[in-house]
Amino acid sequence: MDLSTTYLGLKLKNPVVPSASPLSQHLDDIRKMEDAGAAAVVLFSIFEEQIRHDEEALDHLLTAGNESFAEALSYFPDAGEYKVGADAYLELIRKAREACDIPIIGSLNGVSDSGWTDYAKKIEEAGAHAIELNVYYIATDPGQDAAQVERMTLDAVRAVKSAVGIPVAVKLSPYFSSMAHMARQVAEAGADGLVLFNRFYQPDFDLDTMEVLSDLHLSTPGEIRLPLRWIALLHGKVQASLAGTTGVHSGREVVKYLLAGADVAMTTSALLKNGIGHIRTLLAELEAWMGKHEYDRVAAMKGAMSQHAVENPGAFERANYIRILEDYKGRYIAS
Repeated sequence: MDLSTTYLGLKLKNPVVPSASPLSQHLDDIRKMEDAGAAAVVLFSIFEEQIRHDEEALDHLLTAGNESFAEALSYFPDAGEYKVGADAYLELIRKAREACDIPIIGSLNGVSDSGWTDYAKKIEEAGAHAIELNVYYIATDPGQDAAQVERMTLDAVRAVKSAVGIPVAVKLSPYFSSMAHMARQVAEAGADGLVLFNRFYQPDFDLDTMEVLSDLHLSTPGEIRLPLRWIALLHGKVQASLAGTTGVHSGREVVKYLLAGADVAMTTSALLKNGIGHIRTLLAELEAWMGKHEYDRVAAMKGAMSQHAVENPGAFERANYIRILEDYKGRYIAS
């Protein structure tokens, strides 16, 4: 059975890729992922704030008394609390490249053109096979319109692509007013792949302490539906690789993403919950499904249930919304 796939122009032995997470902070764990069957590993994200923090620490020693760097517009933890600095991140890439046979993908989260490009070059020089741009920007200014937000992302993609020669994937949020158009624009700006979707962490309120809570909730299989829909809609319509991320807890979700048109299925929550060895389970369940449904190649599965391949393309659009409501109403009345 041939599980191989191609992502960002990279030949992978299978479609299961651990996404950016704390699990990749240590070389031993990256090796464990490879041993468990991971086809590639996306390293945890390095934030522009981290890079600036390291640079400022050095600058402070050289030019004591200068004004400190202003806070970034987006909320992130204090840069001083990060466990891995900018230089250590590059060293991890070098070591992982030497120790592993699978592709190592750096993950960069920036907020300015210089923040993206300068460090993207260093990630390439350290030996990364590709870079994932983690576009984690929350537009909170009422005076900033949608075109400005889109332009920030597109400018970042163009800047990075002009600075490096390795493939570049862009991890997008689903909150653009015209997702399909934005996906095409990002691809036309030079992105080699789209990762759908970035999962923004939402705050909550503690009613006893009257504090805003910022905590992590692992994804659930039910969250697959949003990226699944858009991958099925975009397959064959954008000139870029597609990666499905969010909700991959079993081989069933891997299968669904492939059928929608994804080249790879990325997972983090399942590994945090079940351990790195769960990669073997995902692959075994994928193979079992393929055998049952007489697929001998992953390549033959990709896009088999995308919008242009199914009998009812309207299932991904508004027409299906109306039908679902009517079906539910009929069942409710009958009961």
